Amino acid sequence: MRKSSTRIMMWILILAGGVFAAEEEAIKTLEIGAAAPDFILPAVDGKNYSLRDFADAKILALIFTCNHCPTANAYQERIMRLVDDYKEKGVRIVAISPNDPLAVRLDELGYTDLNDSFEEMKIRAEYMKYNFTYLYDGETQEMSKKYGPTATPHVFIFDQERKLRYVGRIDNAEREDRVETLDMRNALDALLAGTPVPVETTRVFGCSIKWASKRDSVKQSLEKWAQEEVTLEKINVDQVKELIRNESEKLRVLNIWASSCGPCVAEFPDLITINRMYRHRKFELVTLSADDPDRAGDVLDFLKKKEASCKNYLFDSADVYQLLDAVDKDWAGAIPYTLVIRPGGEVVFKHMGMIDPLKLKRLILEHIPDKWRG
Repeated sequence: MRKSSTRIMMWILILAGGVFAAEEEAIKTLEIGAAAPDFILPAVDGKNYSLRDFADAKILALIFTCNHCPTANAYQERIMRLVDDYKEKGVRIVAISPNDPLAVRLDELGYTDLNDSFEEMKIRAEYMKYNFTYLYDGETQEMSKKYGPTATPHVFIFDQERKLRYVGRIDNAEREDRVETLDMRNALDALLAGTPVPVETTRVFGCSIKWASKRDSVKQSLEKWAQEEVTLEKINVDQVKELIRNESEKLRVLNIWASSCGPCVAEFPDLITINRMYRHRKFELVTLSADDPDRAGDVLDFLKKKEASCKNYLFDSADVYQLLDAVDKDWAGAIPYTLVIRPGGEVVFKHMGMIDPLKLKRLILEHIPDKWRG
């Protein structure tokens, strides 16, 4: 009977995808009073760090965070202020990214310009001018499994003997104007004063940890997107002008290209990635081919190979100068040519030549109509 029950439970776990869930459930959050587990991890400054590298700190605060999570991003500047406010008091604040970058789906990157790879962590740290050590645990996740963060950001504060005295959130609201409880500051102040931490544990809110077991979800998403329908419509001058006017509610990226243009072909995969990142928001990618209308079949074949399930158009005239005038009278005519158009027709970006994907993503995040949690 016991063997039968075990076998049934095993099949339930498998059928529900529970093998992965069980692995994650086994990762327990470190308990108050526990000693800080040691580690050796690389940082964005090119050095490797272990627990003893922070031995001179009276208090050590470890924050599990990451690049891609919008909640984590909302706390970046607050963490930097905490560093400045407490560094002269003997407090060391260290950030760790626990996420496997290969376990992050593209549609989980809708509020960020960067994924969670080590190289992209370096880019974020330099761009934001981080004043704290930023460690990477995405390769093995061994440290993270010992500490047990459940979401990003997740704070672990240790006293001078490196016993855990606080675990939980930074404060009670992503939007700073709504913060009422400064949990992390309260814990730090209490430890510095030699008094008990008023609230030792709090719940956290944010993006789930991207354990390596979630890689299969990434694979499944890519397979699903590859099956999406790819279409191509012909478009005339007046319809091109409508695209530029952008009477929709979405931020529109319009990319004008041709299948015979090497740079156009080279940058196309980046545009598809960008579309998959932001398309569930008020955003759309529109491609407009300047190929001869007689080459519609070849254009569609290319789009299918690139899995371009966005809106795709082919200018219906061989007179490309009509296209130039309809799009932008100042356009010199070289392709690829990319425009970013806000709802109502305001062109906030136009670029002749290959795009810089990172700059384009940052521009999208700046101008997209729907913002994260207000």
